[in-house]
Parts: sequence; structure tokens; C-alpha cells
Amino acid sequence: MKSNTFDTIVVGAGMSGGWAAKEFSEQGFKTLLLERGPNVEHLKDYPTTNMQPWEFKHRGRLTAQDMEENPIASSCYAYREDAKHFFVKDKEHPYVQKKPFDWLRGYQVGGKSIMWARQVQRWSQYDFEGPARDGFAVDWPIRYNDLEPWYTYVEQFVGVSGNKDGLDTLPDGDFLKPWESNVVEEYFSAEMKKHYDDRHVIYGRCAHLTESKPQFVEQGRGLCMSRRICQRGCPLGGYFNANSTLIPWALKTGNLTLKPNSVVHSVLYDETLQKAIGVRVIDAKTKESQDYFAKVVFVTAATLNTNLILLNSKSKRFPNGLGNDNGLMGKYIAFHNYRATINAQYKGFPDRIIEGAKPTSHYVPRFRNVYKQETDFLRGYAAGFGASPERETDREGFGQNLKDQLLQTKETGVWNVNSHMMGETIPKASNQVSLDHEKVDEWGIPLLNIDVDYDENDEKMIQDFFEQFTEMFTKAGFVNIQTNDNKRRPGNDIHEMGGVRMGKDPKTSLLNGWNQLHECKNVFVTDGACMTSTSTQNPSLTFMAITARAANYAIEQMKKELI
Repeated sequence: MKSNTFDTIVVGAGMSGGWAAKEFSEQGFKTLLLERGPNVEHLKDYPTTNMQPWEFKHRGRLTAQDMEENPIASSCYAYREDAKHFFVKDKEHPYVQKKPFDWLRGYQVGGKSIMWARQVQRWSQYDFEGPARDGFAVDWPIRYNDLEPWYTYVEQFVGVSGNKDGLDTLPDGDFLKPWESNVVEEYFSAEMKKHYDDRHVIYGRCAHLTESKPQFVEQGRGLCMSRRICQRGCPLGGYFNANSTLIPWALKTGNLTLKPNSVVHSVLYDETLQKAIGVRVIDAKTKESQDYFAKVVFVTAATLNTNLILLNSKSKRFPNGLGNDNGLMGKYIAFHNYRATINAQYKGFPDRIIEGAKPTSHYVPRFRNVYKQETDFLRGYAAGFGASPERETDREGFGQNLKDQLLQTKETGVWNVNSHMMGETIPKASNQVSLDHEKVDEWGIPLLNIDVDYDENDEKMIQDFFEQFTEMFTKAGFVNIQTNDNKRRPGNDIHEMGGVRMGKDPKTSLLNGWNQLHECKNVFVTDGACMTSTSTQNPSLTFMAITARAANYAIEQMKKELI
């Protein structure tokens, strides 16, 4: 038992778990970081990162067999020949779909931070106030002011490229310089300012290094070269992932023990002490069980797995899952609605082109129902925006003739423009996950039942996006406007949240304002499972800020011997 005892245990070595491990290790606490998948070391374990297109057997594409065997994983934009080894395969880790749901996962040290889209926007005061204002779901126990210093703390370590836009709906952060916008992106931004007071088209804030600073040099990271193959893992450390920053930083303190291939079965609860005392782990390869002990446990296994672990953490005191006295654990799952897209063309600036690339697009912050309820649907949506010149290439012929023609790309003078919606879904008790009573995985852990779907609010929001962006595109002089509902399934946004939500009242929530379980104060949840609502921003920056804040609170409490 002595050799298996630590000050803290962190479950899940992804983005949130990496932050918890860094904070505890850096401040002198012996920390165990558990990951159910294999180790992925920065540089060493990026097998495709420097490969050229012609070096891939299928030129980067998926085979028909791969798509047939992995209909869920292959639906993700990043699941391609160059990065599919970082994704969970459908048959290897099954789950039960009560309704169609794409559960996209990355089981390895670093988790999905290796393949993520790297968009990082802060929440505003209106996002935290939303549930209290419209009366749907429960009030957040924290506000923007509580998280503001932690946003800055995280941004300074991660490195975020962005502009100071001065918007109250999307607070500015501690930014590195941005890439340049192209002429049509600048034009559309100017046109929206001309026609609207509340609609802004800004440079998309992203976790990429555009300039060097001492902390990045100390991390061993170089500048982003905008190769745009980030999902392979970056040998330069040009974008942020847990592998290149958080975990090496924690390991060099000498206080972190990293254990990959460790499937967490449950959190252990002591009936006499009335608190958690550790976790039960099953070796991913040998299937042998082992218990580890600590004063504090951070469960950051990613939203749905965190729900699964806590629901499976049963005891005489908690027969329905650790801290689940109110029966709400697993309920109020929400996600982002990415179904709506719009495309058009612009025939202005025919003499202008673009050179090179940038790792992000432009961004339209939410403008619906921000300050008051003004539509027949709740909450709102943000949107991406991009523009690129349309080019023609003659691909006829063979051999040298074909090679020569491919080098003679012709500019048409026409620009393609596009936007996609990122809509907030409403947390509902009917959107829930639960443990299956009969089916278990190969480690003897119950499979997760996922019962999540769209609703009428989502459909109304999609139609509003179509109407508003058609109007915006028309006012900008765009032509050949086409809207599309891509019918993406819930979960395909990879932004699922909730199930162990924060709140002020133990009767209606599972966690308090410091991310502690109301009924078991030495267990913290700081990944997407803790979210009371989803807002419209990409959530990763908020997960990291919440984790850093909660970890430092736990450290203070441990020093005072209060937990």
C-alpha cells in the first residue's frame, strides 16, 4: 500500500488531466497520472509527422475497409491515414447508442489534445449568466471574473495567437501576434461593421506559437510553421498539446508518476472515513487489478468516461455512483450543433491571391439572445468564416505533360467563401448516459448507454443561421449562396459536456463552485463533465482554466489539511 500511495491521483492524461498534474507536481505534491491508453512521447511517438504525401500507401486517404469497420471514427475530419492511429477504433471500445451518437475518442497519453482543432476562445460574463437569465438548467456557481485570471494563466503557458478585438461578448486574452487575414476576410469584416452593430468577423484565436517567449523556449517549443498537419503531432511544438508541454513539465519536477495502459475502474470510497481514498485500476494488457491511494482525486477522463467512472464508483453510501445522491449524474448532457453550413462566391478583388496558409479561420462571435431573449429559440450560435481563391488546374494527360499542366494553376478571379454554425444545445434531463446492466467491456466495466439527440430548439437555431447568414452574405455582395444541413450526428462536434454539472444547490447539481463533489469533497471533476451549459465557444480553454483554478484551490486546502 505504501508504494501505491500518493498525495494526488489524476485520472486521464489529456488536456485537463495534464493541467492538474502540472499544478500538483510543480508545487511539490507526489502525483499519479493514470491513462488508459499507451504512452505517446513528444517527438518520439509521432510516426507520420514528417512524411510526404507520396510516402503514404493510400496518399493519405482511408480504405473502403477502414471506413466500413470504423463508421464512427472515420466520420471525424482528422481520422485519415496520417493520424488514424491516435483514434479509438469502433470495434475495440464499443458503447450502446440509444440514439445515434458519434463518440470520438483518443486513448493515449495526451488524449485528443494531439488531434484537436486548437481553437481557443474565452467565455464572457453573458455565457456564465445565460442559464440564470433564461431560466433553463441551473445557475453557474461561478462567473467570468472568477475565471479571468486563470484564462490568462493558461494562455501564457499555452501560447494563443489572436487580436485584441475589444468585444464584451468575447473577452480579449493574453495574445501572441496573429497571422494576416486575406483581402476577402478583411472585406467581409468591414461590411458587417457597416451593416450591423452587433456582428463581428474577427481573426480566430488559436493555440499556436507565432512568436517566441522565454516560457516557450523553456518548454522546448519552436514557432508554428503553419504546416496544417497538426493532427499528426508537431515535432516543433508549434501548437499546444499536453505531450509537448504539460506532461514533460510535470515529469521534470520529479514529483509525477505517469502510468499508461491503466484503465480506471472506479473511485474507492471509505465508509468509515466518509471520503474517497483512491482508485481501482485494471491493467489494459494483463487485466490485473490494482488499487492506488491518495488524499485527493481529480477525475478528468473526458466527459463521457468521467461520467462512466463515477457512475461505476458504487458503495454502500453511494449505491448509484459516487456523489450521486440526487440521481442527476449522467443527465443534462449537451454538445455543439455543427449541422448548418453556408457557401457562396465573391467576384471582387480578381487581381488578388493568397500565398502560404494559416492554421485557423475567422470567427463570428454569438450575436443572438446575448443581452436578452429575442428569438423563438433559446441561446445562440457562433460561426466560423473563411475565404479562398478558386483556382483551375488541367489534370488531363499523362507523364511529363500532366506534370507540366499541374504546375500551371490558373487564377479564376473568383473567391469561395464559407461559414459553419457552432450552436449551443440546451442541457436536458432526457439527454443522458447510463451504465448498461448486462454488457461489459473486456476489462469487466459496464458499457456506456448514450441517449442524446437534437430537439426543436436546435432545428429553429439552424433555420435562423441560414436566414441570418444568407442576409449577411447578400449584403456583402456574395453570389451563388447555398445552405446545407449536413446531418451530422450528435457527438461529431467532439464537444460533449455535462453529466456531472456544477451548481450552487446539491439538490440540482453534483459539483460546487470549486469543482468538488458536493457529497465527497476530496474528489474533483474539471473536464467537460463539469459544465453546466455549453455556450458557443470551443470549450478546451475553459476546461484548462477551470482545472488550473480547481487544482490550486485543492492545493491550498491540502496545505491547510482541510481535505
